[in-house]
Amino acid sequence: MLELGLKVFISYLIGSLNGSLIIGRMFGGVDIRKVGSGNAGGTNALRTQGKMFAFWVILIDVGKGSLPTWLLPGLALPWIGLDPEISRTWLTYAIGGAAIVGHCYPVWFRFAGGKGAATAIGVLAVIAPLLLLPMAITWVLMLIISGYVGLATICAAVVIPVYVAVTALPEGMDLLVFTTLLAMFAVFTHRSNIQRILSGDEERDMQSRWRDRAR
Repeated sequence: MLELGLKVFISYLIGSLNGSLIIGRMFGGVDIRKVGSGNAGGTNALRTQGKMFAFWVILIDVGKGSLPTWLLPGLALPWIGLDPEISRTWLTYAIGGAAIVGHCYPVWFRFAGGKGAATAIGVLAVIAPLLLLPMAITWVLMLIISGYVGLATICAAVVIPVYVAVTALPEGMDLLVFTTLLAMFAVFTHRSNIQRILSGDEERDMQSRWRDRAR
């Protein structure tokens, strides 16, 4: 249990290294939480600071999800080693989840972070890279149809456990549990987007092709 707790804690600390806030300090002291939507994530970085700024932000946020998920499960820490009673699969899921939580609630930045999408992509790239394809297809289609990045991200997250349920059961039950929790967390972190869409206050990130055809 010591190995589990320590590795989850390390992953959380790595996840807390928020890309937007790090790059913001390197680019003249920009605090991304004080511009645009106030969210310290890649979407707000792109909207307010431009493509190059957002590129480095997303690179950091994806990397901090993939690196601990790939490295920590099999790493023998000094004086601790590898606990034979701990499932490497569930340890990997716990480490990946901790990185995502760290991104959303970073201890280094007063627990005000992003919404976890890029870090979740980094985690899935290690755990189940094939899931990135249906997720990406869903995200692009929903963005084209609705024009909302937030809604596209929610739909992309929700389609993952559905895809796992259709293609990977019964062997993939552990993956289904993890991706279901991931989808629920994505909906939770994007709850403000949902509220703004329902109230009509959410600005579209691109023109909706669906609306254009409906006119």
